[in-house]
Amino acid sequence: MKKEKKYIEYILKQAEALLAIDSPSGFTEKVTDYLCEEYKRLGYKPVKTKKGGILVEIGGKGNAVLTMAHVDTLGGMVAEIKSNGRLRLTKVGGLNANNIETENCRIYTLDGKVYEGTVQLTDASIHVNGDYQKSERTFDSVEVLLDEKVSSKEDVKALGIENGSFVCMDPRTRITESGYIKSRFLDDKLSTAILLGFAKYVKDEDLKLSRKVYQHITVFEEVGHGACASVPEDVEELLSVDMGCVGEGLECTDRQVSICVKDGHGPYHYDVVKGLIQAAKDNHIDYAADVYPYYGSDADAALSAGIDARHGLIGPGVYASHGYERSHKDAVAATLELLKAYLA
Repeated sequence: MKKEKKYIEYILKQAEALLAIDSPSGFTEKVTDYLCEEYKRLGYKPVKTKKGGILVEIGGKGNAVLTMAHVDTLGGMVAEIKSNGRLRLTKVGGLNANNIETENCRIYTLDGKVYEGTVQLTDASIHVNGDYQKSERTFDSVEVLLDEKVSSKEDVKALGIENGSFVCMDPRTRITESGYIKSRFLDDKLSTAILLGFAKYVKDEDLKLSRKVYQHITVFEEVGHGACASVPEDVEELLSVDMGCVGEGLECTDRQVSICVKDGHGPYHYDVVKGLIQAAKDNHIDYAADVYPYYGSDADAALSAGIDARHGLIGPGVYASHGYERSHKDAVAATLELLKAYLA
């Protein structure tokens, strides 16, 4: 028990570090640089893919399984600098205008400057705007107010901000004394940290893996093509480790590991699902099997790109996906245990 606690603490530490690095799809170099250094520190030899992801072999022999998590997140880009110096956004991935209102954000320029701002409804003062409650929140009706003395398009451009500058929401990460993990972008930085924890466990405990195991940290999952490339030729199975869905009509809670049987692309491979469920049962791991109605994974993307392999999906239960998300240490522990049970 004490040994397991050490790895959970490591995973949470890595999750906090990853969540602190802004990395919407297309803007991930800093976070992958961090991951490369951490893999090297653990004793591995990570390789950056041409798309900017990370591929690393962690051990084992024979038929290979590619475990995958993604470190890219939702975010925004500047789509227009308005004449009054405020910014109109275009979303990156499934960012939702409804749940970023009043969020603090950071705006990155091409020359490396970083400015702070806040996302607000246009004409956001209730004492002035009588239609405040009726206004629909869209990316045409919310805007970024820069925390700089600007009142024109020219003022903003003088800062180095232009169309295409990335806008990153504050994750507001917090881990409570009761073990809950709250943050934007637990999807999928929490699972990325779990894969790091599994890699550390394999190295520290000299774990004998039943097959060759790769880890692929992708950087374009939120826009649909994260794992469409860089799959090693000897891979026969794809296992996405992504957020497990929690909501009405589903069994999973944010304290369990979720095994997805079907998502928006169709059923996962029967043999993989059956093997994952059996491994959970044999090892008394707290799991739930669920159908995700609106979901796609890196495993789906790889198959869509023509990869001939079996595929599966697991992950810690995460509530309020694509918003301010919540999971728990228990879900982290159950996911780590399932990886060990299934791959060792």
